[in-house]
Amino acid sequence: MAIKPITVSQLNGYIKRILQSDPLLGNVSVIGEISNLKHHGSGHVYFTLKDETSKINCFLPSDQLKSLRYELAEGLEITAVGFLYIYERGGSYSLNIKDIVVEGKGNLSIAFDQLKDKLQQEGLFDGKYKKPIPSYPKTVAIITSETGAAVRDIIQIIRQRNDIISIIVYPCLVQGPDAARDIALAIDDVNRLFPEVDVIIAGRGGGSMEELWAFNEEIVARSIFLSTIPVISAVGHETDFTIADFVSDRRAATPTEGAQLVSPEKRVLLETINWKRQDLKRSLLHAVQYSELQMERHNVELTHRMHDRIQILHRKLDQFHNLLKSQSPYEIMGMGYGAILTSEGKLAKGVECFERGDSLTVIFKDGKINCIVEQIRRSDDESQGSN
Repeated sequence: MAIKPITVSQLNGYIKRILQSDPLLGNVSVIGEISNLKHHGSGHVYFTLKDETSKINCFLPSDQLKSLRYELAEGLEITAVGFLYIYERGGSYSLNIKDIVVEGKGNLSIAFDQLKDKLQQEGLFDGKYKKPIPSYPKTVAIITSETGAAVRDIIQIIRQRNDIISIIVYPCLVQGPDAARDIALAIDDVNRLFPEVDVIIAGRGGGSMEELWAFNEEIVARSIFLSTIPVISAVGHETDFTIADFVSDRRAATPTEGAQLVSPEKRVLLETINWKRQDLKRSLLHAVQYSELQMERHNVELTHRMHDRIQILHRKLDQFHNLLKSQSPYEIMGMGYGAILTSEGKLAKGVECFERGDSLTVIFKDGKINCIVEQIRRSDDESQGSN
């Protein structure tokens, strides 16, 4: 007896019920290589998971994508964990993914390498952006857990080495899903609220890669890069490396080393100050001695110059004296000349200054003669005998 025909929808619905009721297909792990990767505008991701001979369509919801710490890429080999889903209308099925595990290197290692390459290409690790760590900071900010051993070690070391440094502890989460955001906010807050801080130590004690992961998040890296205050990354042990180490202005292998970097020993500073004082004293003494020698040399030179200048002035004075002497009326009078003054005492320049009967005075080098004008004879009428 023939089976009664059914519709396509009924067939697809039956297949969906069969497949989705299978406990294996409801939570299956599939290994394959990603291809045909497409990011939809809704945030969902579609791709094909394939091996050497077959493939299956995969669907990754946007909520699951946000939980990934790395970027999906073509050719990436993964283990996709999810359930089989039938799309009745299209008669197709896909693997709806709940989690992804990267094969070969671990998920965290893949995420670390991807973010490191991305930030390096953007230039966040470039040495030209590294700010110098001050040699003698006055104020240090510590960004870490307030209950961890790291903060106690850092404070203790700074206090032992240099008790004049001011310390600001800005507590934050350093582990867990909210830690990265908390660390980034702490760095931003210290820059905004405490601009007097000379250097920031951001870090924590040792732990597994998962426990240190907050310092591998992009939000922390960008906050460190944008900090106007120099940042020292002090995370974990000497063999631990984080993204924060590469973007920070200085990496400290441990929180202890971070504390040492910002706290020059007071004893060494005092010895340095004393040495500089002695050196300055010697330099000043040499400068004074040199100045005295220079002054003595200049004094000798100045004495010679002044003597030469005085001799020149003496010679010029003699010249002016002789010139003045040669122009003196008394010198002229010594040659037999005299000066004639009118009765008013004015120097007479010619016969036109007198009339008959006027009195006048003749001054010679050795005395005076008072005279009365009896006769006036001018040069132009001398031949006529004019009176």
